[in-house]
Amino acid sequence: MSTTPTWFFWASLSAVFAAMTAIFAKVGIQGVDSDLATLVRTAIIILVLSAFVALTGKWSNPFELPARTWIFLSLSALATGASWVCYFRALQIGDASKVAPVDKFSLVLVAIFAVAFLGERPTLREWSGIAMVAGGVLLLAFKR
Repeated sequence: MSTTPTWFFWASLSAVFAAMTAIFAKVGIQGVDSDLATLVRTAIIILVLSAFVALTGKWSNPFELPARTWIFLSLSALATGASWVCYFRALQIGDASKVAPVDKFSLVLVAIFAVAFLGERPTLREWSGIAMVAGGVLLLAFKR
């Protein structure tokens, strides 16, 4: 595993935590409005991440960041918030084992958007994997 790129390690951890998120959220939103649950989750994230940044000495003045950074981080935050609201609503009414994989259709959309807006060029092998994810989502989304 020493030859595995660092990004893969962190992406794998992200997948593990995302899976745990779905399970914990599904249990946590029982009998609670999904939007309120999203707010509580967000508040906890702010507290924990603030402590992490402070304790690791990574704090710097965010007002010194370039305007372009603020614009795109703001857009990212708005997209994240919208995603979380939709995700929690879907979890409240659907099975976690179906909602989470459909949510991961974002992988397909990221690839398409990365080609369109970032100039990235996935290989045929990468497109094949992306197509398999898309097929899996379609398989889950449509009943027989």
